[in-house]
Amino acid sequence: MSTNFSPTAPPVQLPSVAKPVAARTWGAPMNAPMAQWAGKRVWLIGASSGIGQACAIALARAGAQVVVSARQVQQVPNQPNIQPVAMDVTQAESVQSAVETVQRTLLQHPTGGGPLDLVVYCAGHYHPQRATNFDLADMLRHQEVNYTGALRVLDAVLPLLLAQGQGHISLVSSVAGWRGLPNGLAYGPTKAALTHLSESLYLDLQDQGIGVSVINPGFVATPLTAKNNFEMPALISPDQAATAMLKGWAQGEFDIHFPKRFTLWLKLLRLLPYRWYFGVVRRFTGL
Repeated sequence: MSTNFSPTAPPVQLPSVAKPVAARTWGAPMNAPMAQWAGKRVWLIGASSGIGQACAIALARAGAQVVVSARQVQQVPNQPNIQPVAMDVTQAESVQSAVETVQRTLLQHPTGGGPLDLVVYCAGHYHPQRATNFDLADMLRHQEVNYTGALRVLDAVLPLLLAQGQGHISLVSSVAGWRGLPNGLAYGPTKAALTHLSESLYLDLQDQGIGVSVINPGFVATPLTAKNNFEMPALISPDQAATAMLKGWAQGEFDIHFPKRFTLWLKLLRLLPYRWYFGVVRRFTGL
């Protein structure tokens, strides 16, 4: 796969752009809707498989210029409008180098360069774990990939987006972060942290012209969920997940959760007192 930039060229600096903030009205979309992708510039982190790969393909087919980052870039789809940039989210130097490359790639794109329109953090690590078999190394691995990696990316891209005065950040969390679940000892807390982070980012950035959304998938058939040894209700494909994500962005949603037939029930469970919630979970999981 080839790229259209010089790896030794210095990163291009964008001028600071002050944008007027429209008055918010009750019931209006929480973000500026993104429905037309032709010519949009997207950086998607975590696209070697699963939801990230399906989303990258869907955005590229819709006309977006997509730069995808992963440790295993050889698994990134090789097709028009998708360019790979290797990156390890657990290494700060790798993230900083990648963002400089991404910036040059998008600004110097032969079909029309410009600012970064969307950053999607979809890198993830998952391994079922219970407290009866506590594994500190794996707990910390979840934290490094799922949460701290997102912080490293934000540290690199927020100055660019603030200078642009536009753009959108989307963090892929999970319904597993809504409340505690069996087998989610390592995974769930990192996703809860991403959701909390997204909420705070929204409050801080909505007046800066920068949109923020959090993606909360239910069960999606990916290499990660293949580790589960139980029947997963309302299981959907990565392509269906990507379709739901693009629909959520088109509607300007903040909380993009799917499939609704499953996630709406989980939202109701979030309202239960602990005594009732723990009882329901034990009854339906048998754990």
